[in-house]
Amino acid sequence: MRSLRTRLLVGMISGMALLLIIFGLFVYTAMARALREQFDASLTATARTLAAAPELEEGEFELELDERLMVEFQPSERPDYFQFWLGDGTVLARSPSLGERYELPCFAGPIEAPVHRPVELPNGRQGRAVGIEYRPSIEDGGRTAEQAAVRLVVGRDAGELAAELRLLRLLLLSGGFAAVMVALLVGGLVVRQGLRPLSLLASRIAAIREDDLTERVQGDPLPTEMLPVVGRLNQLLGRLESAFERERLFTRDVAHQLRTPVAGMRSSMEVALSRSRRPDEYRESLSDCLAIAKRMQTMVEDLLMLARLEAGQAVAASERVVLTQLVDSCWRPFEPTAAERHVAFENRVAPDVSTIADHGILSMVLSNLLANASEYTNEGGSIWVCARFASGSVEMAVSNTGCHLSADEVCHVFDSFWRADPSRTDTDLHCGLGLALVQRGVSALGGTATTSLTGDDVFTVRLTLPAGG
Repeated sequence: MRSLRTRLLVGMISGMALLLIIFGLFVYTAMARALREQFDASLTATARTLAAAPELEEGEFELELDERLMVEFQPSERPDYFQFWLGDGTVLARSPSLGERYELPCFAGPIEAPVHRPVELPNGRQGRAVGIEYRPSIEDGGRTAEQAAVRLVVGRDAGELAAELRLLRLLLLSGGFAAVMVALLVGGLVVRQGLRPLSLLASRIAAIREDDLTERVQGDPLPTEMLPVVGRLNQLLGRLESAFERERLFTRDVAHQLRTPVAGMRSSMEVALSRSRRPDEYRESLSDCLAIAKRMQTMVEDLLMLARLEAGQAVAASERVVLTQLVDSCWRPFEPTAAERHVAFENRVAPDVSTIADHGILSMVLSNLLANASEYTNEGGSIWVCARFASGSVEMAVSNTGCHLSADEVCHVFDSFWRADPSRTDTDLHCGLGLALVQRGVSALGGTATTSLTGDDVFTVRLTLPAGG
């Protein structure tokens, strides 16, 4: 049942059918019990009337019944039956309807609590009988004496009772079936009307074009229960719009980043080929082209690493990394340049601070942070790295002086190809992927990266890494 409409209909009809079955069983049981009790009460009344009829005259047991009562016990299509026994099993009297061969089953209970049983009658039909046992008081010669116990069984055809029960079953079954059919019809209309907002929502979603993701699904006049779905859809559309916008900007920025070095390489080669030159001039031109090619290669490798990190394809290994040693090894490539600009570097990480992480990814993260810090620190400024254990994790901070970013600009430093220089005059030196790689790399290690800016122009990147015990 993949259809929601079918599920709703089946669930509703099944529930209603179950309720009707339970209700029908309850009604049938109650009515059948009431009809049987009424039938048994009539039998008991007849038996008690018969129990008062026996008389003893001259030592003989005689049964004197009203002729109107005896009519019911005469042979006919549906007669009543009775039979008297003494305690020793001797038959005292029988109704004419029993004939000569058939006898009623002998069973009895106290006259105050007679016993009722289903029996098979002489005509082969099913009936019900009542049995009582009592001691009649009989006058004999002016004296009143108690006779021995007498048993009386009265039987009656239960055909009418069975017919009434069959009619009751038929009425309940036909009424239940009719109710289910009506419920199926009404339920189909109700479900169809109830699911109409889904069709309306589908048509509104279909109206959103792939080239314009700024549109949003309107929630009016949809039901209240569907408004959360509409809200989630609009949030998804917003995320898709942002993702496509980032994709467009990424493509534009990649083209811009590649255009400048390619133009520089082409210009160098065109100048070199414009006329005959000395070998050292060709060598100089080739050196310039090689430097540009290396920067392009670095950018391409950064793009590949960024793509792997964002796609979750960079598998992080788990090994213990001593942070003070890693910081020293990552700083060495930038130490000569920093010394030329009189930038002071201080590794404040304690020797016992370590983390469980992928050594390669963490090295890439720290190298990009230190490269960014050494590039943008003011001449004669300072760079320092701190780390400490905190709440089951390691907090690491890379700080540098001489930051000229505003608070709003600091929020964008992790964006790909973003730089504070809107004119991009330094495009040939930087591609704007360093801090983006930092954030993706830290995420791949199971940590977080945040930035902050203090009033004395100190820019800080804080990393939270798992301590790993």
